[in-house]
Amino acid sequence: MKLYSFFRSSAAYRVRIALNLKGLGYEYLPVHLSRGGGEQHRPEYRKVNPQALVPVLEDGERLFSQSLAIMEYLDETRPDPPLLSKTPVERARVRALAQAIACEIHPLNNTRVLSYLTGAAKLTEDAKNAWYHHWIAEGFQALEARLGGDPATGRFCHGDAPGLADCCLVPQVANARRFKCDLGPYPTLVAIDGNCRALDAFQRAAPERQPDAE
Repeated sequence: MKLYSFFRSSAAYRVRIALNLKGLGYEYLPVHLSRGGGEQHRPEYRKVNPQALVPVLEDGERLFSQSLAIMEYLDETRPDPPLLSKTPVERARVRALAQAIACEIHPLNNTRVLSYLTGAAKLTEDAKNAWYHHWIAEGFQALEARLGGDPATGRFCHGDAPGLADCCLVPQVANARRFKCDLGPYPTLVAIDGNCRALDAFQRAAPERQPDAE
């Protein structure tokens, strides 16, 4: 397998964690999202992904995009260890947690949005950071309430084994730290993040450990 990735991409970070949790080897193909206007916009990469986004997973002759779809593909084709729980109710809970991060929090704070805010929208750096902090707080407050008050939460987002939701949570917490967001109000998120980052699979997926890290 090959993974088109950028060290700082949260979506690619999720997939790296999932691949590591499953013990799957892969070739890392870096796509720099800002150098030269962004390598993702080059014609040769748009043939790989017309959306000009990372990650893309190449498995044999097939190309897969969108991090959640990639992780579920991996879970269906390489099911051990699982990223999703056994019962439909448990799987729905885990998917809801993952999507709350990947579909609600992250899209408001990704590189394309932040670049637009300080570019075409002409916001100051302070205004951009205020935007970032606002949407992290909105999202993390809801996650903290959901995870902290649910007996299904264990050492990880669901029980005592890492899964799909944890693959999404850790990159988002890493970004919040990078932008100096106050994580004090979210003790459950911080505790789960710490339990995850103690594992080798999460450590090897970290941005600073990637071959294209800057």
